Amino acid sequence: MNPDATVVIAGAGQGGFQVAASLREHGHTGPVVLIGDEPGLPYQRPPLSKNFLLHPHTQIELRPRSFYERRRIELRHARVASVDRSTRHVRLTDGQTLAYDHLVLATGARNRTPPIEGIALDGVVQIRTRADAERLRARLSAASCLAIIGAGFIGMEVAAAAAKAGITTTVIEALHRPMARSVSVATSTHIADLHRAQGTTLCLGRTVVRLEGDPTGAVTGVRLHDGSVVPANLVVVGVGVAPAVELASDAGLDVGDGIRVDAHLGTGDPHISAIGDCAEFPNPHTGTRTRLESIQNAVDQARCLAARLTGTPTPYTAVPWFWTEQFSTKLQIAGLEQGHDDSTILGDPATGSFSVLLFKNELLTVVESVNAPADHAAARRVLAADRPLRRAETAVDGFSLVQWARRNQDRTAAAHDAVDVSSR
Repeated sequence: MNPDATVVIAGAGQGGFQVAASLREHGHTGPVVLIGDEPGLPYQRPPLSKNFLLHPHTQIELRPRSFYERRRIELRHARVASVDRSTRHVRLTDGQTLAYDHLVLATGARNRTPPIEGIALDGVVQIRTRADAERLRARLSAASCLAIIGAGFIGMEVAAAAAKAGITTTVIEALHRPMARSVSVATSTHIADLHRAQGTTLCLGRTVVRLEGDPTGAVTGVRLHDGSVVPANLVVVGVGVAPAVELASDAGLDVGDGIRVDAHLGTGDPHISAIGDCAEFPNPHTGTRTRLESIQNAVDQARCLAARLTGTPTPYTAVPWFWTEQFSTKLQIAGLEQGHDDSTILGDPATGSFSVLLFKNELLTVVESVNAPADHAAARRVLAADRPLRRAETAVDGFSLVQWARRNQDRTAAAHDAVDVSSR
């Protein structure tokens, strides 16, 4: 791509922002247009279900307005309505048409709305945007009993915030433990115990039949499949998201569980790339095509793409990692759970600081660290290394993931030095 080429970025979330910022960091001099359909400046989403709910003055903007002005990043408050690949133009919802040399699709994802009777009742909310979080915060201040449908990361984070605010809270989940799709039994059990200790009721293994309302159309409770009703004058629905792929699909791009891209994040059109929550990419760590919903993935893909567009192409190989904060507990996950057949625990869950190591075919694939940031940092290095950690190596007394990572790094450095000497 020429240094003076026009780059249009559809989506002003963390990934879209990072593409724009990284293009300038890599010396791109041409126009960069960042298009987002929310008012204000691009912001972080993770705090929306945490501190932002309790503290309205929490700063979530990624950068001040002066940042965009100094780096000549044009912010457009609209949405890309359609893409004309033949002429390389996008049409915006405000009626404007923009030409591009390269188009980046960073359209993210949108909340799934389950087909539950009563879902449209007043007092039933979801959280995805800043405006959603502000509405939820206002309703929390007046709520006496809250029901949360879905015990994923978002649901459990909102439950923690509600408990801190002293609101009677019940979390309803169809599976038999919280965050079951994301973490091991040991970590899930620890999180469940943490919430119960703070007064949250967990209705696990229960499905929702319908939402009950009063004659005014306000929600009053959640009826479950066993006939019981969870009283609630506020219901938060958090049952996952779906990738926003309609723009790509309408433009004739290949779409699966996301916009399909190659190892360099390019689509079938050489002038269009896709990153973040909306992109399905070849994952070298699992050997499968993957779509991830995480800040790390969006940011790392954005940096990888910006490097390619400015002349330094490398395949996307970053180790995925995730995190959540609930009460005083920080859970950090390195790697991607694809089904494990063995595990071991470092530390003692009773102390509130431990790590769960998950293995598949004797090889380490995932590390879940609870209030153990050093283990998490080491896990990311271990999973990115050429030499995998085997289950048998962790069976020795006093095994330390941090020390193993350090020794392996030293061995790798020594091997590289030997190669350098032999090649002289």
